[in-house]
Amino acid sequence: MVAAAVIIALICALVVALAVIATVKAVRTVKRGVDQAVTQARRTVEDTRLKARQFTQAGPVGEVAELRLSLRTSMRATQEVLREGRKDDASLTESLALFDRLSAHGRELDDDLRKLETEPDRERLAACLPDLRERTKQITHSADSLRFAAQDRARQFSGDELSLLSEQIRMETGALRHWESDDAGAGEESKGAEAGGGEAKGAEAKAAESKGAAAKAERPAISGRDASRQWGYTWEKVKRPESPA
Repeated sequence: MVAAAVIIALICALVVALAVIATVKAVRTVKRGVDQAVTQARRTVEDTRLKARQFTQAGPVGEVAELRLSLRTSMRATQEVLREGRKDDASLTESLALFDRLSAHGRELDDDLRKLETEPDRERLAACLPDLRERTKQITHSADSLRFAAQDRARQFSGDELSLLSEQIRMETGALRHWESDDAGAGEESKGAEAGGGEAKGAEAKAAESKGAAAKAERPAISGRDASRQWGYTWEKVKRPESPA
């Protein structure tokens, strides 16, 4: 009885532990989904605000909003391409590591730009714009280069795989239609046989013509006059019969 009670207690404890683990995993999954949704919502709101400020406020303030929007759009697009591409291409891990280092500079620049959005001194803001513009250009150019290279690599691999697949399909379709090659071979053989038979018939016809020519050469030519009635040529005098004395 004691052993049975211990086994039951262990089973109950195991069930409770599994339930707790499942609950924790479910809570983490839900929390992760909520965090992603909140992050996406904040990102959408921030991008919408920057677009509105870009088009509604001219001068340095509008340019700062434009720089922030350009930086965020380029970095986000590159991050998505590299993360999705790494699932199928492990060589993009190093590219993603370089992008993480670039992201540190991008976040620092974005913080500087966000602080300048509320800068009341327009002259100081205008003086800071050339440096901010150059930094934004360098970071976005580097991010775009990584993204374009990853996209070109994926497109090249896809093209090579498609070419190989097309060749394999061509070979498979040829194997499935094996009777066409057999019919083609039989046709070639029949054409060869017909050609051989034609040559044989031609040779027989030529032999028959040769035999006929030989037979004609052996027979004398038929003349228009009978040899027994031949009187000679026209310039020879005809011997008349003697008259009776």
